Amino acid sequence: MQAFYSDQFVLPLPPGHRFPMPKYRLLRERIDGEPGFRLRPAEPASEGELALAHDPSYIGAVLQGTLSAAMQREIGFPWTERMVERSRRSVGATIGAARAALAEGVAANLAGGTHHASADKGGGYCVFNDAAVAARLMQAEWHRQRRSVAGGLRVAVIDLDVHQGNGTAAIFRDDPTVFTLSLHGAKNFPFRKEASDLDVELPDGCTDVPYVAALDAALEQLWARHAGCPPGLVFYLAGADPHEGDRLGRLKLSAAGLAERDRRVFTACRERRIPVAVSMAGGYGRDIADTVAIQHRTLHEALASWRQWNNVAS
Repeated sequence: MQAFYSDQFVLPLPPGHRFPMPKYRLLRERIDGEPGFRLRPAEPASEGELALAHDPSYIGAVLQGTLSAAMQREIGFPWTERMVERSRRSVGATIGAARAALAEGVAANLAGGTHHASADKGGGYCVFNDAAVAARLMQAEWHRQRRSVAGGLRVAVIDLDVHQGNGTAAIFRDDPTVFTLSLHGAKNFPFRKEASDLDVELPDGCTDVPYVAALDAALEQLWARHAGCPPGLVFYLAGADPHEGDRLGRLKLSAAGLAERDRRVFTACRERRIPVAVSMAGGYGRDIADTVAIQHRTLHEALASWRQWNNVAS
């Protein structure tokens, strides 16, 4: 299974910054050399690709370093050239994963899930929205390659980060070809939420059993709403932040509960022969090793589904 990474671009964050920058390198190092994974360095997304989901004026402000102080505060990172390169390559990693998933069934971005970025601004440690850019690009490539085939590529975003995917919802608000599903903490960031096609809000302290039941019901709605025309590609944001040990999550899922969550998403998509590009999304464990372990397990659930899709023995 192909897994794309961009962790070589480390941001020079001030001491005490709560963003867990080392987790990406630690996750890559953990799977490096493990059977079944094919690590791929991410290429940077081009300005044209970014413009499929973002306003050119915002792209220019990011690339040229003219973001206002207020916009930098909303993103949560100070502007640096490394911030620009990391953000472009995080999008590029999801583009690579989406192309690989369409070819092989499942692929991964070891970062990504930057769902708080909307068309004209970033937020919540998200500069560009990787899933939105990749979704629009895959639709364009699908159309170019299959002009004789009626209909285009329909996409679903299954966002299981603990925070609502407000930027993704805003970008696709009036786009019937992309279905946005967000399962998130009701009282968590962002405090002013956008309307997804399907939002499922969960109370603080939600544990494994009610979470999985809510997920099952949401997936049933997703498939029912697309009974006549199922999506041809799923972007799965597999946040580790619903974990009980997360500093920002406020939910109480166990590591086993999160693995079951992942298994259900991959199984449901595989049974319907819908390719999945999975991104790791958020994770702010009090112990960074917990976050890395959860995301490592997510990758192994993805690998197991890839093997079944391609009938590859473990």
